[in-house]
Amino acid sequence: EVQLQASGGGLVQAGGSLRLSCVASGFTFDADAIGWFRQAPGKEREAVSSLSNSDGKTYYAESVKGRFTISSTRSKNPTAWLLMNSLKPEDTAVYYCAVARWFVPPFGGFYYWGKGTQVTVSS
Repeated sequence: EVQLQASGGGLVQAGGSLRLSCVASGFTFDADAIGWFRQAPGKEREAVSSLSNSDGKTYYAESVKGRFTISSTRSKNPTAWLLMNSLKPEDTAVYYCAVARWFVPPFGGFYYWGKGTQVTVSS
């Protein structure tokens, strides 16, 4: 059974940092990419960051560039992290990790999703 488990969310003050983790298991194929997405209350889900397993290229939404950093073990069942610095209240959302079997850069092809982890940034 394919599983993606995200963790590391919490409550942090503006300007603070959090590191999210995502552990994948049960994949029988090599993941092409892993990504992070988020959904704030009343808003649509949006892409945050992705990492291509084949070449290690990383992609970021404009709103998080320079503040967030994605990394991954780039293995068949990868573990990925999202280091979030200089957090802002508008970063408050449920964060999800996802795996793409066939990655379409920068944020396409994600088919496998985990349950999210809540990030709340207070002002």
